[in-house]
Amino acid sequence: EHTINNLTVASENLTAAESRIRDTDMAKEMMNFTKLNIMLQAGNAMLAQANQIPQNILTLLR
Repeated sequence: EHTINNLTVASENLTAAESRIRDTDMAKEMMNFTKLNIMLQAGNAMLAQANQIPQNILTLLR
């Protein structure tokens, strides 16, 4: 019975440790995803501005 209790506690500890590791990885990946998403949005905004430059020049020349 003592051995069974020890194995049960060890199993619970292992499960808890695995959960903490997975949660940490999830937080890290979510932070990385958010960073890349912000960079993508900034790139799209810069591209939109760059695409308007020729139109602005034509407007000035008219």
